[in-house]
Amino acid sequence: MLSNPNRRWVLARHLEGRVAASDFDWRESSVIAPKDGEMLLRNLWLSVDPTQVLHANGETGPLSTAIGEAMHCTAASRVVESRIPGFEPGDLVQGWSGWEDYTTVARGGEGPGAFPVQKVPPGTPLNLALGTYGATGMAAYFGVVDVGRPRAGETFVVDSAAGGVGSVAGQIARILGCRVIGIASGSERRDWLVRDLRFDGAIDLRTEDLEERLTALCPEGIDIFFLNSGRSSVLDVALARLRRLGRVVLCGGTSYYLAKEAPPGLKNLLSLIMSRGRMEGVLHWEYDQRFGEAREAIGGWIRSGQLVSPEDVLVGLEHAPEALARVFQGANRGKQLVKIADR
Repeated sequence: MLSNPNRRWVLARHLEGRVAASDFDWRESSVIAPKDGEMLLRNLWLSVDPTQVLHANGETGPLSTAIGEAMHCTAASRVVESRIPGFEPGDLVQGWSGWEDYTTVARGGEGPGAFPVQKVPPGTPLNLALGTYGATGMAAYFGVVDVGRPRAGETFVVDSAAGGVGSVAGQIARILGCRVIGIASGSERRDWLVRDLRFDGAIDLRTEDLEERLTALCPEGIDIFFLNSGRSSVLDVALARLRRLGRVVLCGGTSYYLAKEAPPGLKNLLSLIMSRGRMEGVLHWEYDQRFGEAREAIGGWIRSGQLVSPEDVLVGLEHAPEALARVFQGANRGKQLVKIADR
C-alpha cells in the first residue's frame, strides 16, 4: 500500500443544466494494492470531454458514474504495480479512468467502464495521446475525411470551431484544400481561428448575426457543414445555404447534453432534399481499425507545421470541475486537458 493518499473528485449529484464545483465532492482515501488480475495506475493527464456529462446524468450503463464514485474520464497514466501479464511498472497507458490520483483497473486492462486500457505508443507525448492522437483527433479526421469527403476548392464550415474537435477538423479541411469558415463564441476565439489556425474566416455567435455573416463569407453556399454543438438553430442556417450535393457531418451535441428538454426541430430540412444533400453522423470508435492511418496522417501534418495541436491545460487535479465547466461555457481554446503530475 502506498503511503500517499488518493485524492479524488466524486460525483455529489447528477449533472443537469450546468456544471459547477458543487456537483462534486473532494475526498481522500488510502491507495489499495492491486489484487490478482488488477493493476494500479498513477493518473498523469485527464481528458476533459463534453460527453463525460452523459455518464453522470443518472442513467445507468457500463460507463455511468454513480453518486459517490470518482468522476469517469479517459486518462494517460503510469503503471505503479501490475498483477496483469503484459503490463509492467513504469508502462505508460491510456484508457478509461477517473478524476483521481490513482485508479485500479481489472484483468484485460478494463477501467471503470468498458474501454480497454492500452499502452501509449513509444515516444508519444501523453497530452497528444489524449488529444490530437486520441478520440478528439480521430473524430475530427474521420468526420472530415470519411463523412465530409472534401474536395479542393470547396467551402467547409465548422461550428464550435475553437473546441478540441472543431479546431482540428477545420485545419484538416484546410490542409485538404478547402476554404474554411469557423463559428465560435467570443471575439477572441473568433480572431484566434483566423490568426493562429489560418482559417479563411470566422464568426462570433455572441456579437454577430450568423445569417448575415454566413451569407457574406459563403456567397456561393456551403459544401460541407461540420456540426459539433448540436444547435438546431445553427444547423438550420447552414442547411438553408447548403450547395448541391452538400454534406452535413454530425459529430456532437454539446448544447443539449445538459439540457432538460430536447432541442427544437429543424425548419429547413427541406433544403437537404432540394440540394440532394447528405447528413451523416460520425462515431470515432467505429474506425478503431484505422486509427493508425489517421495518426500517421496527423503526425505528418504536425511535423511539417501544417497542423497545430491546440490545447487548453489546467494544472492540478483540483481544477478538474473547472475544466469541465469551461467546455460548456465556451471558454477553452482547443482540447481541454488537466495535468495532474509529471510521473
